[in-house]
Amino acid sequence: MKPLFLALAAAPAALALPFTLPAVAQQGQSDLSRVSAYIRAVTTMTADFSQTDRNGQTLTGKLTLKQPGKIRFQYQKGVPLLIVGDGKALTMIDYEVRQVQRWPIGNSPLGALIDPTKDLSRFGKVVPSGDPSILSVQARDPKRPEFGTITMIFRRDAASPAGLQLYGWVALDSQNNRTAVRLTNQAYGVPVPDSTFRWTDPRPRGRASG
Repeated sequence: MKPLFLALAAAPAALALPFTLPAVAQQGQSDLSRVSAYIRAVTTMTADFSQTDRNGQTLTGKLTLKQPGKIRFQYQKGVPLLIVGDGKALTMIDYEVRQVQRWPIGNSPLGALIDPTKDLSRFGKVVPSGDPSILSVQARDPKRPEFGTITMIFRRDAASPAGLQLYGWVALDSQNNRTAVRLTNQAYGVPVPDSTFRWTDPRPRGRASG
């Protein structure tokens, strides 16, 4: 299973998601503003996530987010992977092979979601979902296509930040590998200590890192 933040795992071509993602013209500048308001409003969030690869294998785990730029994907028991964003970079730790890989947050499709300073109006567009209760926004830097594309899917929910509930996202890397992530049990504004984004280095003579 490849990491989530660089099109992480190649999901099935036919995604089992209750929305479609057609390539259509940009619309709804006010909706882009609402998504930007959501990203700025979410100081912390926890959620359960599920991820399905092209072979139909599903992995689950716990997502923890703290703005700006801190995120953790803790996979289910028995999966030796951990993904952590510390505000500057995203790190994938593979405890099975004792390997650590690190990328700047801006080089990942997830940068659009965990960097509240980004201006979505410059690199985002609304795409129809076929359901008025669903808002889908595709983000892509046309100057850096190698960073990939992310389509964030929200449910309109007056009780959630900026009237939106993040349902999940679809990430597409420059090699057209697609990943779909779904979220459930979202909780906002929960206490999240910075120690959540530390990890243990499995390499020889490793040390805890944050």
